[in-house]
Amino acid sequence: MKDNLNLNKEELIRYSRQITIPEFGLKSQLLLKEASVLCVGAGGLGSAIILYLASAGVGTIGIIDNDSVELSNLHRQVIHDSSTLGSSKTSSAKKRINQINPNCIVKVFEETLNSKNALKILKEFDFICDGTDNFPAKYLLNDACVILNKPLIYGSIFKFEGQVSVFNKSNKSPNFRDLLPEPPPNEMIPSCAEGGVLGILPGIIGIIQATETIKLITGLGDCLDGRLLVFNALKMKFKELHLEKSIPNTKIKKLIDYQEFCGIKHTPTDIDTLISHESLNKLLNNQINQVLLIDVRSSLEREIDSIENSISIPLESILNNSKIKFLREKEELNLNIVLYCKSGKRSLRAVEHLKKQNIHCKSLKDGINNWNKKMSNNN
Repeated sequence: MKDNLNLNKEELIRYSRQITIPEFGLKSQLLLKEASVLCVGAGGLGSAIILYLASAGVGTIGIIDNDSVELSNLHRQVIHDSSTLGSSKTSSAKKRINQINPNCIVKVFEETLNSKNALKILKEFDFICDGTDNFPAKYLLNDACVILNKPLIYGSIFKFEGQVSVFNKSNKSPNFRDLLPEPPPNEMIPSCAEGGVLGILPGIIGIIQATETIKLITGLGDCLDGRLLVFNALKMKFKELHLEKSIPNTKIKKLIDYQEFCGIKHTPTDIDTLISHESLNKLLNNQINQVLLIDVRSSLEREIDSIENSISIPLESILNNSKIKFLREKEELNLNIVLYCKSGKRSLRAVEHLKKQNIHCKSLKDGINNWNKKMSNNN
């Protein structure tokens, strides 16, 4: 700890209820002030992590996220609000931190963490919190933390369940690859829009992650090193699983292509797979070329918004082949079959599946989100 580090009068009052805990005291508060924590993701998990670390008095908080605030985020991403809709999540989170605790130094990175920038960004911080929602990002974070010898406070949620652990606390500690050596098949992983999540759940899991981070900084208590905490909100039960290190850190020497590692194909650019907003608009306005426009999202998403004259065939009905006969009949009529979803990921998955069934179709690039923006700009 720096010898000249101290708290001013305002900080002493702000943190007084923590400082008066005998086991915590002024020493722990000064350790928090000196510490730096990077939260990767400013969504559901990140909201709770960032809010409570800032309130507790962590001196420097980093936030990396390349997304913007949407209305459908607000039921769980409580660091944002209606006034920041459309703005970047990093700027929205920074604004909120400044309101909560102006003593915090906030560093924002409005970009996507990848194999090229991860080591440079993570190197600046003492502790790394996982607020991500996909496997490529989790493996990337894990490997970068192993290479840099950074503790990783892991969190994950789905529907009504969540998990928390602390990885890479020491060379003897397990890491994410000890929990999941190989990623599950991509087709078995539903998106947040498909699977959903109970809004309160990321708050619970994120607060536990923040608690573990504070314990690591101050050296108080026993952290979840070598333990996986599993929470079920419906049963209101916690269970704990023991984790052991099985993969030596020396095996992780460099960052790789994590999309490829997780079996996610890079978005193709060939004209046989994707169709742009402009091209689809021309097709729809051309009476000669008939189009069958298919929405592969859920019925709830479709009720919120949809592209005019599209029909609903949810992704699961395509993947289980229950609509193959119908689609073959439409293709035989020489219709231009175009599929869309929110961002283009699910529709692309559907297109790849249908092509294996020899049904020619295309996916709307960047989905209805981009379609709505483009149409709004045109109007």
